[in-house]
Amino acid sequence: MSTTPVLKNKIFLYLTEFFAGMSVMAVELGASRLLAPYFSSSQIVWTIIIGTIMIAMALGNIYGGKSADKNPSPDRLYTRILIAGVWIAAIPVAGKYIVLGISALLIFTVNTNFLIWAAFAACMVIFVFPLFLLGTVTPSLAKYTVDSLEDSGSTVGTLNAFNTIGSIIGTFVPTFVSIPAVGTSVTFLIFAAILLALGVVYFFSIKSGLKKSAVSMVLFVLCCAFGASNSFAFWESDLAYEGESIYNYLQVKENDRSVILSTNVLFGVQSMLVKEEGLTGMYYDYAMAAPLMTGKEQPADCNTLILGMGTGTYAHQCRAYYGDMPVEGVEIDEKITDLAREYFELPEDVKVTTYDGRAYLNAVDEKYDVIMVDAYQDITIPFQMSSKEFFTLVRDHLTEDGVMVVNMNMRGSGEDSINAYLSDTIGSVFDEIYTVDVKGSTNRELFASTNPQMLENLEKHKEAVLDESLLAMMNTVSDNLLPYEAGERVMTDDKAPVELLGMRVIDELIRNEVAYYKTIYEKQGIRGVINAL
Repeated sequence: MSTTPVLKNKIFLYLTEFFAGMSVMAVELGASRLLAPYFSSSQIVWTIIIGTIMIAMALGNIYGGKSADKNPSPDRLYTRILIAGVWIAAIPVAGKYIVLGISALLIFTVNTNFLIWAAFAACMVIFVFPLFLLGTVTPSLAKYTVDSLEDSGSTVGTLNAFNTIGSIIGTFVPTFVSIPAVGTSVTFLIFAAILLALGVVYFFSIKSGLKKSAVSMVLFVLCCAFGASNSFAFWESDLAYEGESIYNYLQVKENDRSVILSTNVLFGVQSMLVKEEGLTGMYYDYAMAAPLMTGKEQPADCNTLILGMGTGTYAHQCRAYYGDMPVEGVEIDEKITDLAREYFELPEDVKVTTYDGRAYLNAVDEKYDVIMVDAYQDITIPFQMSSKEFFTLVRDHLTEDGVMVVNMNMRGSGEDSINAYLSDTIGSVFDEIYTVDVKGSTNRELFASTNPQMLENLEKHKEAVLDESLLAMMNTVSDNLLPYEAGERVMTDDKAPVELLGMRVIDELIRNEVAYYKTIYEKQGIRGVINAL
């Protein structure tokens, strides 16, 4: 071992540790982006990813140490690195199909916590093996680099330092450079290429293992040819846009009637533009009652702020029906704003600030007549925008007779649903709360104010609405508004279990959606399901 030229001065071993640490973190971040379009990017999914990877690394550490003691040949380590590199390169080719295959299997067998079990199973199948192999790197290198007990501390310390520095770089590069620039698939291929390069350089230096190196490179080239596509919704053939930003998977669909933005391949529509001016048929139409609930004589005079601007659907609808009202938005994902300008006809004079909604309220002193809260991180609610402290901040930025409207997605049943918690939390801040369920969807709109005249304002301002379709919608809203009696389920900055509550609702929605097919499966098996589809 000590006579191998490439290993003589230990630099190559330290570089191996560096790039192995970098690749582990890159794969971890890539895992979150691979799973997010299917399972969301909530704290629960991140917990599953981190926990699974740590299991793999721990097992790899144990095996790597025992293997190095039993057979201290670097050939075995660099063979494992080659295998890990090929496996990671294959993730863009097969990963999406594995995710959907596991989901299809579990959806008929799991009754609760479907997303949790599906995400965990996908992580185990896709990521455990290559990260187990990379987990063998550190104990193996410690065996190869330590010459005596006298320098063992400094040698192992240097190895760990190289690993840590590599991990730091592997954290920042995918998030801020490679994923936004070239996508998740190419990011996996880049770091797979780094690992393969380590193995190939080693085997070429010792003039051995050339065949396995060549096979690895051929497999890598094939993975590049078939896996470089960044399409997560690979079954869609007519997308106007599909890509990724720092925060989201992004998909734009266009048909004769509308343009739609989705940040998840399986759940929901996040924004839309109706090409021929008209109502959207979605929750935005219901939310247009908010300007009519204020004390302004004309809704066009309402100074409106939208937290979670998306592509500007609410701003577009309000302006289309109420005139050029002053509207501004806050959107954390700048790429979504770019798409709004390109595909969704968001006017240039509508100001959009790229910022977190709560942080924005902390930074400005302006008061608004209407504040719409429609902030979702994929299909989950950011916990910092669901607490009593946040809604207090919103109240403080409303005018005396201003109105907050909150879009509550994933309407669930039961007293412990996420919307019950949100409503109770809002009720601890606002005196007047009314809710209305959006027909044909899982959304519920909540209107809140400190002004007891909000319903009287709505009835008065409806009389001035000239558009028949909008008037019919406003009548639907006023006829179905229900006063909300707040309970004691108040979420705070210290305790806001939005991920767990949201997962419960998603489970319920999935159960309702697949109940029909599940019945067919139980009676006729998979063939019956295929025929029903």
